[in-house]
Amino acid sequence: MLSSNGIDEIDRQILNCLIADASQTHKSIGEQVHLTGQAVGARVRKLQDLGIIEGTTVIWNPEKIGLTVHAFVTVFMKSSTAHQAFQAFASSSSHVEETHRVSGEGCYWMRVRTRSQLELTDFLDELLTYGNYKVSLSIGQVK
Repeated sequence: MLSSNGIDEIDRQILNCLIADASQTHKSIGEQVHLTGQAVGARVRKLQDLGIIEGTTVIWNPEKIGLTVHAFVTVFMKSSTAHQAFQAFASSSSHVEETHRVSGEGCYWMRVRTRSQLELTDFLDELLTYGNYKVSLSIGQVK
């Protein structure tokens, strides 16, 4: 049975297989969902065309390449006109892994990685152009 977004239970199973490990071959997924690799490939293309699959990713270890400081930054904009410039800054910064516009405390939440605390301080100094911030440092990832 097709859902309102045009996918069925087999599509959901394929999606779950890819979420668990996007490097699986279509043939391997087909064995799990009882389809041929070619049929899985066609369904994956359909999921891409529908915008359900937007891309694939790699799980990596940033510390192995020297990105040892992991910070979560809450940004409080100093004016309503600073949003567009801030968003451009966040999009172009190599230190910013994620930026979310949020309700509640602050205007944005950012996940930032740097090589050192000095590099983080320099980043935060740049951030003051757009507003104030609150920083929390990660002391370990649970999940």
